[in-house]
Amino acid sequence: MSLVLDAAVTLAWVYQEEITEAAQEMLDRVMADGAWVPAIWRLEVANALNIGIRRRRIGADYRDEALATLALHDIKVDPETWQHAWATTLRLADQFGLTLYDAAYVELAQRRALPLAAFDGEMRIAAQSLGLIVIGA
Repeated sequence: MSLVLDAAVTLAWVYQEEITEAAQEMLDRVMADGAWVPAIWRLEVANALNIGIRRRRIGADYRDEALATLALHDIKVDPETWQHAWATTLRLADQFGLTLYDAAYVELAQRRALPLAAFDGEMRIAAQSLGLIVIGA
């Protein structure tokens, strides 16, 4: 079974000092079954890695290797994210007090009827309130 993968979980794989048992289990699951992400995922991941460079946490070579490794995984970018942004996603953000970015992950999980892999407490509460399965802790 596939899942919807949050950018923060992805970054826990990249920054090895942040990987937890839950993050490793999600990585194993993605490697076995793939994942779906909203269209903003690549921007979020790349932006976080660029911030890591600016803060001298990583170098550009590390960033580029991490992105190349992520590209090898069966992670599908949802082509419909933008079609729902001003409707369902916006309503979910309002309903649960989420950012639109976080609501995009919840919307995708709800629309595709997939578990949500996330660490963020507000996203997890929103997804659970909608009856979705939530993975991670």
